[in-house]
Amino acid sequence: MSEASPLRTSPIHDRHVALKAKMADFGGWEMPIEYPGGGVVAEHAAVRERVGLFDVSHLGKVLVRGDGADELVNTTLTNDLTRIGPGQAQYTMCCNDAGGVIDDLIVYLRGVGDLFLMPNAANAATVVDKLRAEAPEGVEVEDHHEDFVVLAVQGPLSDEVLGALDLPVDHDYMSYDTARWHDHELTVCRTGYTGERGYELIAPAAAGLELWDALVEAMAPYEGLPCGLGARDTLRTEMGYPLHGNDLTPEITPVMARAAWAVGWDKERFWGKDALVAQRVAKSSRLLRGAKVTGRGIPRPGCAVRDREGNEVGVVTSGTFSPTLKQGIALILVDRVITWDDEIVIDVRGRDVPATVTKPPFVDVQVKS
Repeated sequence: MSEASPLRTSPIHDRHVALKAKMADFGGWEMPIEYPGGGVVAEHAAVRERVGLFDVSHLGKVLVRGDGADELVNTTLTNDLTRIGPGQAQYTMCCNDAGGVIDDLIVYLRGVGDLFLMPNAANAATVVDKLRAEAPEGVEVEDHHEDFVVLAVQGPLSDEVLGALDLPVDHDYMSYDTARWHDHELTVCRTGYTGERGYELIAPAAAGLELWDALVEAMAPYEGLPCGLGARDTLRTEMGYPLHGNDLTPEITPVMARAAWAVGWDKERFWGKDALVAQRVAKSSRLLRGAKVTGRGIPRPGCAVRDREGNEVGVVTSGTFSPTLKQGIALILVDRVITWDDEIVIDVRGRDVPATVTKPPFVDVQVKS
């Protein structure tokens, strides 16, 4: 019997250990869930009210370069790359032949024939292998999973924190800028997974500890906190953002996840197009919706969803306690007869918990333009 592969660690790993973070396996990486001194709830509040710092270096980093690189990405992934130009980023998906989602990722267009992809940690190697198998001669697909650090500064005071380090701020959402910082080249992306104003910084792994320390110091006057992936999950669920493995899977398509906006329907081809077009026309698949618990109970993935007559109509894909609302919330995959404002019941450990179908986001986030 072969031994399991050791978990990879972030360039910031020593800082997490020093802070006594609770660690866990995320896609083969040992990453922080929460830190002492308040945990998920305090970290969540810091991001909503002030600013928080996440290490998300477990995310994949893939370079696709060469004559024809743009066409390779555009004829395989769902979104239409021609909608953006150099200096911009785009959310897209890698689908299988049945239209299910192998992974969702961000594409950064650096220039013609020069793209940087950021898939999820567990799926990065699969995305690389699929793109390499399709790549024409002259196009290189390079896996740089461990070569970069990725730090997310999120919250209404994120501009002030980056400004203290003389890093670029205030560029448009889903765009990025570059900067030199302590002899390192940084990419500062106006992206994030919390719903708040914020940035993701991509830097060489060697710059990781120094950059983390500088950001922690810059956050201190604003009572910012290092934040674990537990808070990242509650923040994204409050916004209704899907998580691959829960709300997007090889069996849950962009159509089912109500993410058809991330599909370039007019493109001649991309992986899974025929199946997705057929599903879109049929209008018979289940759809992803939100649910706000009105009783006592916290829905969790896998909980059955029933209508008021007791008929099983779906399943919870993501569920948590909302620190902002102080109640349970969920993303649910349900039959199309279930729609907004319907009253439903969620089976939480054998107990019927009433809920209302609610259109995400569950919270009102005021992001300054």
